[in-house]
Amino acid sequence: MSKAKIAWITDTTASLSKEFIEKHHIYVIPLHVVINDEFYKETIDITEQEFYERMKSEEGKFQSSQPSINDFVELYKKLKEEYDFGIAIHASSTLTGTYQSSVMAANMEDFRLFAIDSKIGSYPLSFLIKKGIELVEQGVDAEEVVEQLNALRSNTRLYLVPSNLDQLHKSGRVSGGQKVLASLFNIKPILAIEDGAAQIKDKVRTDKKAIFWLASKLREDLETKTVKKVAIVHANNPKKAAEIENYINENFPGIETEVLMLITVAGVHTGVGTIGLSWVCE
Repeated sequence: MSKAKIAWITDTTASLSKEFIEKHHIYVIPLHVVINDEFYKETIDITEQEFYERMKSEEGKFQSSQPSINDFVELYKKLKEEYDFGIAIHASSTLTGTYQSSVMAANMEDFRLFAIDSKIGSYPLSFLIKKGIELVEQGVDAEEVVEQLNALRSNTRLYLVPSNLDQLHKSGRVSGGQKVLASLFNIKPILAIEDGAAQIKDKVRTDKKAIFWLASKLREDLETKTVKKVAIVHANNPKKAAEIENYINENFPGIETEVLMLITVAGVHTGVGTIGLSWVCE
């Protein structure tokens, strides 16, 4: 019996390197970023860094937009001629409709698809994809792969600290009064992506306290779980990201670190300069 030919599908909220995508033949559907009503395909027409640079230097409206369902229809029309089925892992369905469009398109094209709502994005989404590919290479069948990846979702962590509340205010996440008070007292909210949605977990007054807070959450997980790698994410703030990476390396020896640019679907709300930590408990 021949081995099933499986297509892997995701979107540009997965922080995967070009090399990994090419090596494993992953099909990546781009989300769109929208600058003053002009649409750009993420990573194709504009990089995350370019987006944040424009957000910093230009006035106007910065948003993200899910892919067209036709993007998925065209992809699945092609894939069903080459593959037995697909496994798609997408960004949180609460934050974007990408997952729903992917499932709908597969049904329209009668393409057999195992679809996973990661309930997150960024580094944890890339982790789930890599874990899924690893399981398939070990001979685990698709149903079991989906079951294991769905179970892993509760072990994903993504914490973000916006540098200011400008974008959160523009997107309606905080009121004008909250923004003024936060500016006056230099208060920084700490956000967590939990069960697919952004939640304010705490508020601190300095970057140093924010880093301590993030590190404390990592320590809590390490008491009962294994964490092999931590990703430092940033919205075009490489200097602060390097400081945090040094802190993690000094205080958590043995844990691998990686620095990643924050996905724009999150950055349009949190703004330029946002920093954060992300990991998956194994």
